Amino acid sequence: MWHAGWALAVAATIAGLTVQGMLPVGPELLALGICGAAAMLGALLSMMGQPGRAVTVLIWGIAGAAACHLTGGTAGPLAAWCLAPAAAATAYRNRDTLALGAAASLAAAAVSALDATLLPLPTAAPALAPWLGLLSLGTVSLGFAVGLIGVQGVSQRDNRRRDRAEQVLALLDGQPLLLALVERSGRVITAAGVAIAGQAPSQVEGRSLGHLVAEADLPILAAALHAAARDGQAAVYVAPTGDPEGSLEISLRAAGADRFVAAVRDSREQALRERRLEAERVAAEQQNAGKSRFLANMSHELRTPLNAIMGFSDIMRQRLFGPMGDRYAEYAELIHESGTHLLELINDVLDMSKIEAEKFELSIETFDARDAVSAVLRLMRGQADRAGVHLRGVLPIGPLYADADRRAVKQIALNLISNALKFTPRGGSVTVTVQGGDDTLELVVADTGVGIAQDDLHRLGSPYEQAGDAEQRAAGSGLGLSLVRAFARLHGGDMVVESTVGEGTTVTIRMPVLAPAAAETPRLRQAN
Repeated sequence: MWHAGWALAVAATIAGLTVQGMLPVGPELLALGICGAAAMLGALLSMMGQPGRAVTVLIWGIAGAAACHLTGGTAGPLAAWCLAPAAAATAYRNRDTLALGAAASLAAAAVSALDATLLPLPTAAPALAPWLGLLSLGTVSLGFAVGLIGVQGVSQRDNRRRDRAEQVLALLDGQPLLLALVERSGRVITAAGVAIAGQAPSQVEGRSLGHLVAEADLPILAAALHAAARDGQAAVYVAPTGDPEGSLEISLRAAGADRFVAAVRDSREQALRERRLEAERVAAEQQNAGKSRFLANMSHELRTPLNAIMGFSDIMRQRLFGPMGDRYAEYAELIHESGTHLLELINDVLDMSKIEAEKFELSIETFDARDAVSAVLRLMRGQADRAGVHLRGVLPIGPLYADADRRAVKQIALNLISNALKFTPRGGSVTVTVQGGDDTLELVVADTGVGIAQDDLHRLGSPYEQAGDAEQRAAGSGLGLSLVRAFARLHGGDMVVESTVGEGTTVTIRMPVLAPAAAETPRLRQAN
């Protein structure tokens, strides 16, 4: 661009002075033409790389000396063009051409001075001298300015690159690996990072990567280098020098011809961490197994006296051995109810512990799902009447055969109906619907109770999680819905809960357990 600017400036000067009639054909016009030609030639040669630039600097030296010779030498108006080689070299912003440009400028100035001493030189017309001096100073100054601005930009880029390089080196030194550039033979060219096997990166440089590896594992490292040369990458685990119990992970990746980047990591800590995690897992499993055994034993120990309490209280309640005061009969009724409730809690805890330990086994049989749900409806009818809640069932008219665990299906229905009755106020209703579609048995229990807040819905179904206020939470153990969901999932199904506060709750259980003969849903009948 500087060469093009120079050529344009010379052409504009020639045109302007010619129009004013100030530039006759003579040495001044020839001097301007020589330097204009040098500028155009330099623009072409500059595109040829470093050799073309060197030739351009020499051409500027010859052109500058010639222009000075034609206009009065070093005392003439174009004397500044002796500095054209240095200006051109500066504009190139190349250290190699700067020395050549300075030498060419010095030679041009020396030749011009010698010419003025030994030879009679032509002098420029007084009217042209100011314009020629302005042109020479302007073009040369422009060359130096372009070069200096460019040098400043290059310096800033060099500073940014240097800062970036320092950051990268700091990152390499701070990362938890030993990174090395390795030849195909295994010799380390350069390294950075942490010390491995007691050797710092500076100690590894210039030596074989095998100095980090125990002698017995050197063949493994050699095979890895061969595999990396063939496939572009490889990774091995070897023992470090002087530590047969330790472990090094060496990863190799191709980085050009016959070179690899090696990442060496001390994997002892990872191995220790994995062993510690495995030990913690085993301990947790043992604790879980111990908890399950404890619950099973405690459930058995509690069931025996509870059965006795419930049996004797039932005898007293029915007055089998004679009359009894009303107050005592009331106490016997309370003892029987409390024992029944405690036995239900024990059974729930035992079932949940078996499910959590994945020890619960389903007893699959083919039965009519209507019979299982009808039995639960009859069992819960008395509780519904005492609570003042209308309990009704909507069941198919025809059989609805299922391949499932009968006890689990009854437990699902019992828990859902029991929950619905607990949280439905007097005068409300609970509706139990059983239906089938394709291979799916669907059990829906809908109530008109207090409902469940949206924030509590996502917690339902997890063991020991309850919704509602303190009074509502005191009404159960938090295992009912979790057992329902667990039983449904053991059958390949799931539970969905929909609820609105103040309007009621609907719990839907879907399980793909219907026998082929029950694939079509029979018409429904209502059981009041």
